[in-house]
Parts: sequence; C-alpha cells; structure tokens
Amino acid sequence: MLILLPPSEGKTDPRRGKPVDLVHGPLADARAAVFDALVDLCRGPEETSMATLGLGPTQADDVRRNARLHELPSAPAERIYTGVLYDALELTTLDTSSHRRASSRIAIVSSLYGVVRPGERIAPYRLGGGVSLPGLGGVAAHWRRHLDPVVSAMAGRGLVVDLRSSTYAAFWRAGPALVPRVVTVRVLHEVDGRRQVVSHFNKATKGRLVRALLEDGRDARTPAAFERLLTDLGWQVETGPTTSAGTRIDVVVSEL
Repeated sequence: MLILLPPSEGKTDPRRGKPVDLVHGPLADARAAVFDALVDLCRGPEETSMATLGLGPTQADDVRRNARLHELPSAPAERIYTGVLYDALELTTLDTSSHRRASSRIAIVSSLYGVVRPGERIAPYRLGGGVSLPGLGGVAAHWRRHLDPVVSAMAGRGLVVDLRSSTYAAFWRAGPALVPRVVTVRVLHEVDGRRQVVSHFNKATKGRLVRALLEDGRDARTPAAFERLLTDLGWQVETGPTTSAGTRIDVVVSEL
C-alpha cells in the first residue's frame, strides 16, 4: 500500500543539519531545477518574489529563507511538515512497528522535492503547488514530467491511497494500468443530515485515518478491501464512482 499525502504550508525550521543532497537519487536533476529557479527568484527583487509566490507583506521572511535553500540545515520530512493533517498524524510518536510502516507506505508530494518519504531529509521552503517560476514554468507541469516512474515504482503492485488535495493531485496522475488500484479519499462532514467538505475536518480526519492504518498494520490490495478495512477500523465509509483518477471512497464524520 502506498499512501500519498499533500505537504503542509507550515514547516519547522531545524536548528542544525547538513544541507539537502541534490546530487543523488532519481529526482536529483528535477529537484535541482526547481531549487535553482526558486533561489534565483528569491535573490531578486523582494516585491517580485512575493508576488510570484503569492505571499503577503508579513511573509517576507519566507522569501529570504528560500534564497538560502542551498545552505539551510535539513531534517527528516516527518519533522519538517506541520499543520492540521500532520498534527493529527503525529508520525514521530508512532511505535516502532507503525513508524517502520510509515517509512515504507507514506509518500509526501512536494512542490520543491517532487515526492519524499517521511525519513528523507529536506529543508523548509515556501512554494505553493500552483506557482509558476521564471525559467521553469508551472511546478505542477514540471513534476508531471518526472514523477510517474518514481511513484509507480513506489506503488509496485499494491494499492495507492491518494489523500492529496486537488492542487497536488495535478503533480502525478495514475496511468490506465494503475487506475484500478487507486482509491481517492474524500472526507464529508455531516451535520443534521447535510454533508459538506470542510477543510479542517478533511485534513484532521485524513491524519487520524492514516495513523489508524499504520497502527493496525493490515494491507489492502483492492479498493473493496480498503473499504472493508476502514469499516473494520470504525470509520463510516461509502464507495463512490470510479473515474480516471481511481475509485472514490467517502469518509463521513460528524465530529473530530
């Protein structure tokens, strides 16, 4: 089972650690291209950088940090990403067996790194998935050209559980052969019989759901088996339509 997660806007700044390795790995060149484009932008006029990145006047420090990406200390991704989903998931508090499963089953999709495992060292950054960088173009289009062989290798013959937001779903789309083994999860908040998607419930529930899967340890190889597994774990689930993105599964919650 491969669980695809979105990144978080909030990130922790590690106090020490070596800079990110941009030399090794299948995405080294693709990452270096984004690094260079982002650093070049943020070393230029600050107003231009902030406008390009969609930042407000109180976020100038993010631009200055981006300009130093090549020298910033790094730390495992599970310690960098914060926010509602990752606060609910609490990767670093998992027991040994669950943490080992997290290391092999979770992949985080990132504007700067493409895709990273929880234990991979990254430096904090500010780069939204909808940004277009001078000299590079849209980061989503850039990663669509590079991620398929990497994500497909991670998935192997197992199920892909796609928990990405729509922005990061554009970075990689499953090919026809893999679509039958993909489930996309939508969280619906139900109040007085009415259901709607609420960002906070969506993110927190996805974090709790992934933690429950990791602690349980069972694997599911088909969408139907995944639905049964979630039901066994106490979640209210409903299977939706199968589309070009995979089989949609709705998780219905009334409270956190």
